[in-house]
Formats: sequence, structure tokens, C-alpha cells
Amino acid sequence: MKNLFQNKYFLIGITLMIGVLIGWVVKPSSSNNERTAHEHTIDENGVWTCSMHPQIQQKEPGSCPLCGMALIPLEEDEGEGDPLSIKMSATAVQLANIVTQKVSKGSLGKQIILTGKVMEDERSIVTQSSHIPGRIESLNVSFTGDYVSKGQTIATVYSPTLVTAQQELFETQKLASTQPALFEAAKRKLANWKLTDTQIEEFLQSKKLTSTFPILAETSGYVKEKMINEGDYIRQGSSLYSLSDLSDVWVLFDAYETDLQWIRTGDMLEFTIASLPGVSFDGKISYIDPVIDPKTRVASLRVELKNDENLLKPEMLASGRLTTELNNEEALLVPKTAIMWTGKRSIVYVKTASEKGVAFNLREITLGPDIGDQYLVTEGLEEGEEIAVNGTFSIDAAAQLAGKPSMMNPQGGNPTTGHAHHGGMVGSAEVQKSLHPEVNISTEKFESSAVFKQQLKAVFQAYLPLKDALVETDAVTAKEKVTPLLDAIEKVDMMQVANQAHEEWMKDLDVLMKTTQYMIEESDVEKIRGALSPLSDQLYQTLVKFDVETGGYRQYCPMAFDYKGAFWLSDAEEILNPYFGDEMLTCGNVEEELK
Repeated sequence: MKNLFQNKYFLIGITLMIGVLIGWVVKPSSSNNERTAHEHTIDENGVWTCSMHPQIQQKEPGSCPLCGMALIPLEEDEGEGDPLSIKMSATAVQLANIVTQKVSKGSLGKQIILTGKVMEDERSIVTQSSHIPGRIESLNVSFTGDYVSKGQTIATVYSPTLVTAQQELFETQKLASTQPALFEAAKRKLANWKLTDTQIEEFLQSKKLTSTFPILAETSGYVKEKMINEGDYIRQGSSLYSLSDLSDVWVLFDAYETDLQWIRTGDMLEFTIASLPGVSFDGKISYIDPVIDPKTRVASLRVELKNDENLLKPEMLASGRLTTELNNEEALLVPKTAIMWTGKRSIVYVKTASEKGVAFNLREITLGPDIGDQYLVTEGLEEGEEIAVNGTFSIDAAAQLAGKPSMMNPQGGNPTTGHAHHGGMVGSAEVQKSLHPEVNISTEKFESSAVFKQQLKAVFQAYLPLKDALVETDAVTAKEKVTPLLDAIEKVDMMQVANQAHEEWMKDLDVLMKTTQYMIEESDVEKIRGALSPLSDQLYQTLVKFDVETGGYRQYCPMAFDYKGAFWLSDAEEILNPYFGDEMLTCGNVEEELK
């Protein structure tokens, strides 16, 4: 054995075998180290993001600071599709309450609701005049609203002028055989004062002078205005009464200028009268006013009707329904809820789907007339494309946060919110300062419709439960109350305001949407409180500039946000501080009553 270990060939063989064994053992370990080093490189140099909040980007794995979900490598979601699109997981779409619908064609029919009232037919309004000068001895029609029949004696006049004319008649009657022209001239003089041939013959037969003469109604109708009293002296041609014959009436309807393109002369309009329940009427539109009222932005439509049964009376309120079509062709139609309109641009979000989720791309489109709750699309969409019809503001907010093309920033870039979360917690004061845009303040008042004001009042009502939840320092309930507030904001119809008022609302809307969207994404009660301040300020400015009556109060806490102070809105005068809750529940004061 000793000789064996002294054999050099044996030692060389043993050495080779040991080396192979060591190499076999060490090699897998080396491979593992290389893989570990490679993974470590990815962790250090890669980007991790949230599937629900793509604006979150970090250099190491962890949890999303907005929703708590585990972050995923950005490489898994990059390199596919349009880099300008907003990518969302199925869960994110569901949480944001996003609903989509395919673009389809439909008929260009529209039902227009009109309001109006019954009026006299202007052609039937006449003024009853006196053709006899003198003094009113008696009035047979003494009240406004009395009905007068044609030929009825409505007044008696004492007229010395007619007494003289009668004397001339009697004198020329004696010369009728020799100078008939004089006799005929005397009769015509009486006839010019509207005395009838029968009255003149009665004068000639009686041979007696008459000092009082009747005035006969020249037409039938109701007295609209009485212009004389007994004892008044009148001249020939003086007005006595204004009469209106209501056997024919007009029903005048107000049509908004946006609806006029749908209305044609000759269209059949059905309507009802508020004071005549159960009775319906219909008639053709005989006239459309060519001039728009500059204050109400409406034009008048006229329907002419027979009123033989005297059911319709002037100033009765009417409600009409007009069904009309532009043409017989079908066109692309999209719901109004899908449109985001800035006054100059109309945009929608088009959906594309893949195995990893869905994506939305901003698309600018050209709109035609509105058709009820839909718009005609003339350019920018194709039949069959799928668009978001609900939750569009949520998509747009995500686009703004990610610095991608959005409604207010069509070029993308420079996101205004979201990145302040990177690197740790953000206090409520920092939220108020950096995560939200400046409140849009205006001292000017803007005109708006009653519908628009009611919708803004609904936003105020939806704001109150959110504020109450923060008074209770309840972040879970607060997040739940933000969703109905966002829904109320999205339901405000931007088409109810025009021109400068529309532009002003779009600025307000941007602030309201960003603050509520931030609240939805947050779970920390202090951060939600931080967003309540700009939300409250903007809502107050909006309610005031559009003159919305809420009956609430604007309240102020000077100690909020490190003594910088903050406002909030309430429906009660009692101070319940949403910024401190139980810590300083009654800190603050009423600054203004929102009458």
C-alpha cells in the first residue's frame, strides 16, 4: 500500500479525480451566484409600478403607496401597445366604475320637449272706436272680460254735431224732388258717422231730432281693455274698447337655439295644458321666429288652433312634445356621458384589450347635433370601436397623473399630481400645497340654467356626507362617500352653460375632479383631509359664481395645516371641524351663510 502512494501515476490520477469532483460541486454554486447577481441588477436598475396606478414608479419592489397592492416590474407591461395609452387592469377598471360601449349607428330622430303658453291671435285683436263726437251718456259694457256681440249697443253718446246733421237732413228732404243731390249728401254725412240706413230712415219718418246716439259693436269678442268712462268727452275716432275674439288662438312655444336645427315649419306638435288634465291637443307649427331672444337664448314657435269650445284661455301654460328627424339615414351616435368637452375640443377614450388588461387612448372627435342623450359623430370614430361611456373622468385623471395626453393637457407630460407619494408619507399640509391645482377664483357672476344650478346643488349635497365622515375621523367611510360625490360632479351637464360661463365651469371641473380623484386613491385620513380644503374652496367658488342657493354655511378653522387655516362647507351652523375631528371638534367659526 505504501508503494502504491509512492507511485507517481497513481497520485496524478487521484489528483485529477478530486479536481473533477470539486469542479462538479462548485459549478452549480457559481451559476446560482451569477443568477442572483443578475436578478440583483434587475432589482436595482429596473422600474417597479402598480397595475392600478401606473403613475407609481419605483426602483425597488414593494407595495403601492396608494392602494397597497404589490408592485410589478414595469418591463412586464412595457413594449406593448401605444406608449401614450392608459393601461389598467380589470380590477382597476371595476374599482373606477368604468363602463364601455361599442360605437353603433342609429336613426337621427329626436324628441324635443317644449314649454309655452296660450295667447290671443294677434289678428283677432281689434280696437272699437267712436265715429261720433260728443259725451258718453251711458256704457252698456262696463267690465274688462265682458263678451260683446257684433251689432250690440255698447255705449250711448250725446252729440250736438249729429243734431245739426239731422236738421240738415230734414231741410234737404223738403228739396229732394228738385235738388236730390243735396238730400243724398245729407244722408251720406250721417252714414259717415256709422249710422245705419235703418237709423236714417227712422229719423226721416219720425221727423224728430235725436240728441243721443248708440254706438254699435263692429265685431264680437272679449273686452281686453276699457278706455272710457261715463261722462267722458270723446272725439271722432276715439278708442273705446280693445276686443279680442278667442275663437282662434295661438300657442307660443320656446325652443332653444340648439334645437332649432331639428324644427321645421309644418311639423306636427302634440301638447297638453297644465290646467286641463287628461286633454291633449295637436297642431302644426305655422311660424318660427327668425330672431333669438338674447337673454333666454330661445326662439318662439307658433301653433294656430280653433277654440270653438273656448277651452283655451290666454296665459294658460302648455307642455309640448315634438318628434322629428333630420333625414332618413343612420349615423354614428355616442352617449353624452362619453364626451369630454372643453369648448374647443371634444374627446373620448377608446378602449383596446389584451391578455394583460385593457388600455384607453385619448381620441379627438368632431360632433354634430345632440340627439336627446346622444351626440352625432361626424369624424374621429368608426363603427364597432369601443369607448368609455362612464368613468371617463377617472381615466382622464389617471392620464394627467401619468403625464400622458388628457383633456386639459392634450400634449401630455408634466403630471401635476401623484409623484409626491414617491419617497414616503405626505402630510395633509403638503397635500394641500403640492398635490392639487390652484382653486379657480372669479368675482364675476355667470348665467346658467335652472337645471345646471340644481345639478351643482346636488354636488353640494353629495359633499356633505364626505365632510361628516372626516368629522368622525373615519377614513373608510370617507372613501365610500367620495364615489357618490364624483358621480354627482360627472352628472353636471356642461352643455347647460355656454361661452365664458362654459369655460369657467371647465376650469372649476378640473379642480373638483382632481381633488376627488385623489381622495379615491388615498386611504390615509390625513391625506384625505388635506384634499378636502381645495375641494371645499373650489366648490364654494363654483356655487357663488353660478348663484346657486344651498342654504348652507362656509366655516373656517384658523389652526388647520400648521396654523395656515382652512375652510369647509356645512349645512348646519354648528361647528364640527372635519380637519381635527374629536381632537378639536368645535375649533372654528362661521364665515358666511350661503343664502
